[in-house]
Amino acid sequence: MAIDPIPTKIAVDLKKPYNTQHGLHTRWHPEIPFACSVEQGEVFKVECFDSSGGQVFNTDDADELPTVDPTQIHCLSGPIEVKGAEPGDVLVVDIQDIQPFEDEPWGYTAIMDPKRTSAFLNDKYPEMQKAIWDFDGIFASSRHIPHVKFPGFIHPGIIGTLPDYEIMKKWTDRESALVDYHTSINDPCTAIAALPEERGAYCGTLASPELAAKIAKEGVRTVPPREHGGNIDIKNLSRGAKAYLPIYVKGAGFSVGDIHFSEGDGEISFCGAIEMHGIITLKLSVIKNGMKDMSIYNPMFIPGNVSAHYGPSRYLTFEGISVDDNGKQLFLDAKMAFRQAVLNAIEYLTGFGYTGEQVYLLLSAAPVETYLSSVVDVPNSCVSYAIPADIFDFDIMPKEGGPTIQPNMGATAKLTKK
Repeated sequence: MAIDPIPTKIAVDLKKPYNTQHGLHTRWHPEIPFACSVEQGEVFKVECFDSSGGQVFNTDDADELPTVDPTQIHCLSGPIEVKGAEPGDVLVVDIQDIQPFEDEPWGYTAIMDPKRTSAFLNDKYPEMQKAIWDFDGIFASSRHIPHVKFPGFIHPGIIGTLPDYEIMKKWTDRESALVDYHTSINDPCTAIAALPEERGAYCGTLASPELAAKIAKEGVRTVPPREHGGNIDIKNLSRGAKAYLPIYVKGAGFSVGDIHFSEGDGEISFCGAIEMHGIITLKLSVIKNGMKDMSIYNPMFIPGNVSAHYGPSRYLTFEGISVDDNGKQLFLDAKMAFRQAVLNAIEYLTGFGYTGEQVYLLLSAAPVETYLSSVVDVPNSCVSYAIPADIFDFDIMPKEGGPTIQPNMGATAKLTKK
């Protein structure tokens, strides 16, 4: 018996600028026109640009990185109308499959301009660099970070529903207040929040010029996670996973993008997963009155059955505590504990001959597991940072005499232009 092919509801042309195409957008706003409609329970495919919208290339230099426009990320596919969805319902997102395009079996991890991004270790690794990853079935390896290979938890970094005006205003107000506070105390941090920005805004081909201008002025940026989902970057939201998202507008307005072949917990280098163009297969349904009945006001999800099969004893785990780089004691600071765990891991792995940048990008991309092990043992929070030893083709376990320098360690792709 013939079986109908799964329909593609949003298709993209990777050889053309994303901001000339239907069904793509870079902001959240209640009035972005729906790109298409689906029935509840219908299985369909959506094609997605990488998060940069095609601004990063498969090359052995990083010359494009200074010109990457952060106001143009993320390039999302949608919004999709789910028939029968009403405000107050909960959208159930079944992720059935995610794959790279057949003719684009690659991705990248990058250190972007530290003046324009919020990467975790901008102060330690300010030089723009990237690593290209090649896909071989379920595995990724890189000519720029030798001696590693691992299977990917392919997942969307961003899934979300359109906000209504009330919650959009709440987001803008609270994020603006945060920026104002840090400005008032002369905080030198370069990236406090990504506030509305007309430059780089795109809302598809269906909006009138007047509506497009309104969305560009009011629309909120896609950088953070929020109550509707957004940039959640949860690596376990992979094939077979199910997510539950609050609905704020009639039709839900579901969008997806920022596809990752793999990611380490924390996505520490900002473009820290293996960013890729991809095709996601979905099924959407609705739980009526789910927000109130189940008290779902932030996303929930159930992981799929796809996971990396590394034995418990094959993880090398690094600890970090709430003490900064200068030895200053902080109080139950989990972010500082995470930072110290990452720095401990980087220092250890450079002993095998990697540069710090190579390890930084590797830990952003590989299936690293992070645990908030303690937040009650004053004054130190404890974060554990577990690296699967079997992603390397050499032994990284501690031994007498310390690490052995490995041959042909290479380097990440760097800038060649002055």
